[in-house]
Amino acid sequence: MNNDVNTTSCNAYEIERIRSVITHTPSSHLLHILHAVQRQFFHISPLAIIEVASHLGLPISQVESVVEFYAFFYTSPRGRYNILFSNCTSCGYMAHGKNLLQLLAQRLGVVAGETSSNGLVSIGETSCIGMCDHGAALLVNTTPIAHLDAEKIEHIATLIQAEKPLADWPAEWFQFDDNIRRKDLLLNDMTASDCLCNGLGRGADSLLNEITQSGLRGRGGAGFNTGIKWKFCREAKGAAHYVVCNADEGEPGTFKDRILLHSHADTVFEGMTLCGFVIGAAKGFLYLRGEYRYLLPHLEAVLARRRKLGLLGNIILSQPGYVFDIEIIVGAGAYICGEESALIESMEGKRGIPRVRPPFPVTHGYLGQPTVVNNVETFFAAAKISLHGSAWFKASGTEKSAGSKILSVSGDCSAPGIYEYPFGITIQQILDDCGTKDIQAVQIGGPSGTLIDKTEFKRRLGFEDLPTGGSFMVFGRERDLMSIFSNFAHFFAHESCGFCTPCRVGTTLLKNGLDKIASGHGTHYDVDEMKRMAALVKRRSHCGLGQTAANHLLDGLQRFPLVFEQHLVHSNFEPHFNLDAALEEARQISHRDDAAAHLA
Repeated sequence: MNNDVNTTSCNAYEIERIRSVITHTPSSHLLHILHAVQRQFFHISPLAIIEVASHLGLPISQVESVVEFYAFFYTSPRGRYNILFSNCTSCGYMAHGKNLLQLLAQRLGVVAGETSSNGLVSIGETSCIGMCDHGAALLVNTTPIAHLDAEKIEHIATLIQAEKPLADWPAEWFQFDDNIRRKDLLLNDMTASDCLCNGLGRGADSLLNEITQSGLRGRGGAGFNTGIKWKFCREAKGAAHYVVCNADEGEPGTFKDRILLHSHADTVFEGMTLCGFVIGAAKGFLYLRGEYRYLLPHLEAVLARRRKLGLLGNIILSQPGYVFDIEIIVGAGAYICGEESALIESMEGKRGIPRVRPPFPVTHGYLGQPTVVNNVETFFAAAKISLHGSAWFKASGTEKSAGSKILSVSGDCSAPGIYEYPFGITIQQILDDCGTKDIQAVQIGGPSGTLIDKTEFKRRLGFEDLPTGGSFMVFGRERDLMSIFSNFAHFFAHESCGFCTPCRVGTTLLKNGLDKIASGHGTHYDVDEMKRMAALVKRRSHCGLGQTAANHLLDGLQRFPLVFEQHLVHSNFEPHFNLDAALEEARQISHRDDAAAHLA
């Protein structure tokens, strides 16, 4: 009986604490409340799930599924110091031949992936945290530390053992240069404060025409015409229209949006405000990836200042009847939420599962209403166009790729960082500028993009040749490309949302196949099976993640066959297979399946 009383008393006390955290969380968004609960209790318990569901009037099953879906939510207690090492090929934990994750785990007596018995520390890994220009990096309680080496790891261990709060850790550890190495059309222009005034002065019709005539295409990777997207949304019928800035920059090797949000947030917000003016929206959202949570105070301060200056809110620059404000929603670790419909699902407090399209967000987006979703760089460029006009923008770039592109350059180069070039620049010129020697491969657009070898360095950046969302990863002659392919395969298998079988199962099979080959146990049969699986995943997956998850593998097989051959059992180091023939065979099988389905 006493045990029952004690249990009831403990539960009542815990419920009271959980409710206090919930009611004192400034935002009512599910992701924000769950983060606040976890920050207080170091995990999200079943009791907390029930209380959060009750507070928001949501089914318990929905809250449970959200907690399960996002990588940064935990149902088992994490340490008071929750450390996640980036496992990216550019900002990963291997530095100078040392495994820094294992080094810290051994130093603190913790098993990687687990929490210490005293609840002090947890050590694990996560996907790229966007610190690729700063070397090996980690997140400690959502705050990044970079430029890691054995000496800094020892210092971190000492601070943790002394239970020093992060505020007492060296301040310089949390300060990062933008590393802007080359400026061009957009980054050279410092007249951000005039963009909104000039854009509103043009009028909605004229501004939309300038954006359309500029030829600006989405900078997130898809490359859809921005002006046309805004026009479709403007013309769509709905009770409300919305503007969404996709700041879920999750592609490994990409960090340009981090720089824009850090140093050019005003211009990004002005681009969003102008979009709202064009499409008739009163509300905008910036969806910030969970790895960039540390930028939230800075971004909230910028928004508060803009409201005070009359640049957001009920009356913007005395424009009659124009009301527009921006809210920030922070994700919780899910690469798939970079896909616009998955992002919208997450905004609505659900798992980030891509929707079946059509309909598209421009007609049925957030809360089923017309919604424009654009990338950070796209809104940044749109604001500049509102000031200088379409002719100014089109004067740079090529006929099919107007303007400039901001690149995140990382990997085996002496000067990683941000480089802005007009479209049409050659890959070789970029390599020369960032200080490279003896390069064997470049990954354009991240793991989901295109891998090229040294025979293709004269190719040009642009939608008509090599499109990119911004990632530019350089691999020198000393790099083991098999480890790169394996890293990418693990990334996609981990980040698959699990909605469709081709991606959920296929990415795991590709990962397992590459691991088998990398370990020296693979045969030509395994390579052939992997080719077939890659073609199936590419063709049959539900969304862009699965459709591009095998790109790096297919490019590797085509351009670097010896990398695979030399790892095979009884290899004679000669290419054994014909990739084009295998893909053609896969296409024929798919066509036969389509025909059979049609007849049925």
